[in-house]
Amino acid sequence: MTNSSVVDVAIVGAGAAGLGAARTLAALGKSFVLLEASHRIGGRGYTEEILPGVPFDLGCHWMHSASLNPLVKFADAFGLTYTKDGYERGIFANDTWGTDEDLTAMGRFYDCQNDKMQEIAAGGGDCSVLEATERENRWTPFFDYFCSLDFSSDVDQVSVADMVAYHDTDENWPLKDGYGTLLSRLGAGTPVSLNCAVRAIDWSGRNVVLETAKGTVTAGRVLLTVSNGILAAGDIRFTPDLPDWKHQAVAGLPIGNYNRIGLAFDRDVFDPDAPFGFITDVVDDVPMALSIRPFGFNYVVAITSGRFADWLERAGQQASIDYVEKKLQAVFGADITKHRSASIVTAWGGDPWVRGAYSAARPGQAHQRARLAEPLDDRLHFAGEATSSDFYATAHGAYLSGISAVEAMA
Repeated sequence: MTNSSVVDVAIVGAGAAGLGAARTLAALGKSFVLLEASHRIGGRGYTEEILPGVPFDLGCHWMHSASLNPLVKFADAFGLTYTKDGYERGIFANDTWGTDEDLTAMGRFYDCQNDKMQEIAAGGGDCSVLEATERENRWTPFFDYFCSLDFSSDVDQVSVADMVAYHDTDENWPLKDGYGTLLSRLGAGTPVSLNCAVRAIDWSGRNVVLETAKGTVTAGRVLLTVSNGILAAGDIRFTPDLPDWKHQAVAGLPIGNYNRIGLAFDRDVFDPDAPFGFITDVVDDVPMALSIRPFGFNYVVAITSGRFADWLERAGQQASIDYVEKKLQAVFGADITKHRSASIVTAWGGDPWVRGAYSAARPGQAHQRARLAEPLDDRLHFAGEATSSDFYATAHGAYLSGISAVEAMA
């Protein structure tokens, strides 16, 4: 793809942010190239099939803050199916199902902890979620687990100020057809160079020169939408190097880990009275959320995050399958695994084009999201979920950031 012409913008990364930027540039009549290191578009939105005709999201799955989510209108336009039903949360602990009183008590504990963090942030303070919340309570491990899902990092690594900044409307709508399906259809027709990793960016001259796996690209401006995992790893060489304050922004927003483990069965093996979604804690083990029979399909989804996700990912796919089977046997009996017919295990920490799940501001570093988004010399621009101050860790936050970056250029 080496050429002598200069495009207005070179977009690095064809995830949600890159697609949002490309669509906006096309509407403005600007020339651009969209460069993607992977074999596909969509970034952390990726849908496969766990069984023939049964979609399974390996990455993002829920259209969060749906009434404010610009991607919902595209799901409607594409005729995709989703549900507006809330996440039914049950509890299985100490070898029995929790009562309604247990669920109420857990909800009150969550509300109390959130109130404490709101007070800290409102007073201009910041600390880790671990330091801000009650540590000696039956529900503390459950609270910690769900926090780790929100940030793909553990509570000692998460900023209170960052946590309360998220704009949550409590509308979380899962896509039956898959979020990856939505993003792939959104990008259909957008010209993109796949398998085209950017290795180096030289912004020392009048124009910016990008060295890629398929040749050289010259552009007036570059929009980087790659994950903070890629920036932190130094996978792209910059000439001159990024300034220290930009490196500090990247370091203050490290990317954590979050994996989905899917087990499919050849029949309905679940207790008909079991809730669709529940969290279980086998004694002396960490809590884990499981969803059974999503959209009526005979499979279960289990989710790991933070350091535990790193550990289990390194142990290998079979270790993840064995771990979830142990959880299911504790709830539904030892025979349940006899009918397992297929499985999918994600490994975002080891994905070379992402290197993790999504960003979490370290305590005292919430301001770095705005700093990360700041352009350099009006030639290097930045977008992606980590640059969003209120919709971070989401596909729609990334999508909006791509649009905002192009509007700032314009």
